[in-house]
Amino acid sequence: MMEISPQTLFTGQQLLWLPACGSTNAEAQRLLGENRASEGCTVATGHQTAGRGQRGNQWEAAAGENLTLSVVWLPTFLAAGQQFLLSQAVALAVHDWATALLGPSPALRLKWPNDLYYGGQKLGGILIENALSGAQIQHSVVGIGLNVNQLAFGVPTASSLAALTGRAYDLGALAARLLECLERRYLQLRAGQVGGLRRDYLQVLYRYQEPHAYEVAGQRVHGQIVGVDADGRLAVEIDGAVRRFGLQEIRHV
Repeated sequence: MMEISPQTLFTGQQLLWLPACGSTNAEAQRLLGENRASEGCTVATGHQTAGRGQRGNQWEAAAGENLTLSVVWLPTFLAAGQQFLLSQAVALAVHDWATALLGPSPALRLKWPNDLYYGGQKLGGILIENALSGAQIQHSVVGIGLNVNQLAFGVPTASSLAALTGRAYDLGALAARLLECLERRYLQLRAGQVGGLRRDYLQVLYRYQEPHAYEVAGQRVHGQIVGVDADGRLAVEIDGAVRRFGLQEIRHV
């Protein structure tokens, strides 16, 4: 069992460790459904066999080498239309966590909407599942997968902390630090400090204000990311006009 002891008010104070499971998000949802999850409840596993990523992709991670966990929060202070604020807070927490380990670097970026990248290689991903009650968010399950000690990947676009630094890490200590970073950003969001979150997010956004190629509707275009709107759509200037794209509508090339 991994020892995880975060210095937090509530995030990770209720902790379920599973040697293996299909999906930590699914286990967290099950606890919610059984009224057994308090705010901050965290499900962590050493081996996730059916992890899910954005766009329905599968998240693959070697057993016992990486961080795979899900956190339950109750952001009832957020309206349904503010879901991307939570996504930004979580992504920034993950970036804070990685910065503390790797040091500040222009290579360490958040790829829209919330993947962690170093250069052109992915270090981690986030999948947030929100349940709504009327016009408000009722609860959120925040799933995070981070590549830590794994050295071999099936795709060339993935990397890990160990691959970048040449050293191995204590997963329990890193999990505790991650939960602390998450709670700090969540409390910032709960305090209504959304301007700071939006500003910090743009400062570390991958390819922000840089000309690059993208794929839109099967066509290759050249554009420049100029922002992200309140609904989480990526704003890209293409041929002098700003266009906004949802998750399935644009791809980095």
